[in-house]
Amino acid sequence: MTLIRRTRARAVETLGLDSPDNRNALSAALVGELAGALADCAEDDEVRAVVLTHTGNTFSAGADLRDPPRPDALVGLLRQIVELPRPVVARVTGHVRAGGLGLLAACDIAAASHQATFAFTEVRIGVAPAVISLPLLPRTDPRALARHYLTGERFDAAEAVRTGLVTAVGDDVDAVLEPVLDGLRRSCPQALAETKRLLTARVLEAFDRDAAGLTALSARLFSSAQAREGMTAFLERRDPGWVV
Repeated sequence: MTLIRRTRARAVETLGLDSPDNRNALSAALVGELAGALADCAEDDEVRAVVLTHTGNTFSAGADLRDPPRPDALVGLLRQIVELPRPVVARVTGHVRAGGLGLLAACDIAAASHQATFAFTEVRIGVAPAVISLPLLPRTDPRALARHYLTGERFDAAEAVRTGLVTAVGDDVDAVLEPVLDGLRRSCPQALAETKRLLTARVLEAFDRDAAGLTALSARLFSSAQAREGMTAFLERRDPGWVV
């Protein structure tokens, strides 16, 4: 069963996360399939830009706790989005949690509907937003990120725009994206690739400097006793033992 729905219109390839039964959680299988689809787009000269979107009411719920991807595989996927020689545009009409926010931050442009909600829920299950910090920290407001990282509270699309996580928001996300995609279609492919290279240089510096350490941190936390309690409590729909 395919987990990525692929369509193309006027040189824009749309990749839809299509695993609504688990809220498009980042399983090992989904991460691998998305990486393959992105690789195809990178090699296809007919693709001017990529839209990353979703089926169902959730863009992504974050890591699949039953079939999590390896931390280095997630690092590779995020870097692949950042390095792709085509602009990648996120289209969000639902909820985004934890690792899903890493996908969002790796994209060059992100548009969301007013119905979208966001939360860094890692701290509530005993881990940290480690690997996804690679694209997030260079691109978002540090004071706002501190609050959302540390509390795990939910925030709306307007706050996501204010923090730099989302580019634009509207009632009709496709109407928001129409001038964006028109602009990309009118742009020279060579110029788009080199301009993206300029824009992502600082993000890639973070990958080069911090990826190994954050991958090790993620692996250590996910194997800890507190994380086991947090993930078990989440799956059992109860509060973990540390809640006071």
